[in-house]
Amino acid sequence: MFSLAPTAVRGEHRGMQEKSTSIAEADQRSIAAFLERVWSEDGLADRTLEAYRRDLEGLARWLAERGRSLNTARREDLSAYHGGQRAAVRSMARRQSAFRRYYGQLARDMPGFEDPTLLIERPRMPRSLPKALAEREIEGLLAAPDDSTTLGLRDRAMLELMYASGLRVSELVELPLAALNARQGVLRITGKGGKDRLVPVGEVALERIEAYLAQARPALAKGRQPAALFLSQRGEGMTRQMFWILVKRHALAVGIEPKRISPHVLRHSFATHLLNHGADLRALQLLLGHASLSTTQIYTLVAKEGLKRLHAKHHPRG
Repeated sequence: MFSLAPTAVRGEHRGMQEKSTSIAEADQRSIAAFLERVWSEDGLADRTLEAYRRDLEGLARWLAERGRSLNTARREDLSAYHGGQRAAVRSMARRQSAFRRYYGQLARDMPGFEDPTLLIERPRMPRSLPKALAEREIEGLLAAPDDSTTLGLRDRAMLELMYASGLRVSELVELPLAALNARQGVLRITGKGGKDRLVPVGEVALERIEAYLAQARPALAKGRQPAALFLSQRGEGMTRQMFWILVKRHALAVGIEPKRISPHVLRHSFATHLLNHGADLRALQLLLGHASLSTTQIYTLVAKEGLKRLHAKHHPRG
């Protein structure tokens, strides 16, 4: 039942109910059924499901004003709707993705149904390369925390682990203590879509984690037994925002400009540096937990850009 889906998707609070008053009941039921299905089958994140719901409800209201419904929309209706919307390219691409998934599902379930999203041109996404730090900058960043303190031990362990294993920020802060197998030197990571993967930790990162577990985590836990590996000063699991704040603070301390730092900078640096040292692209895909190799290939462009800069700087005819 759809009632199992996250609250953000169900739209149970009053503001969402008021926004939905102009949507036909049939469209409301159809949107709910679609979200329930993609949630149960694909394990999409709450934010993605909420964005899909918002996009489909916006289209449903626009169609209702013109005497049509979601399931009777034509290709020209969707073209007109896209043409009348002002949004960033990424928002437009996400909206089209929601519509393609919704109508693609209808086409599979209803023989003879004509998918109105077919032949609609997709917006061109600007290619933005992941930002990676130089290896010497990473060394400085990893050494920035004061590991004579409780929080310094924690921060050093988190930074070392993220760079050593290429974790997503969400994977890092949500990592349970039980996910670490120190004897084998691996982590069991639950990534996007609930998919598990094993990633190596590395000797240096493992040493830092063991120091944190022995000297810092007990003090942060305050006698309790929280499930999270990395704890805040309150003895609770860390958040993405907390990790971003500590990365920014340590980066500033070693002279790295704020504009060159993002929450994913260590993950991007991990991937880029592995490729620079000859790592296999498919192995990197497994380590990063990418569903598609094409997602991983973006790092080859980052590596090439770095080689170009190196050539231009050091070659006599660069």
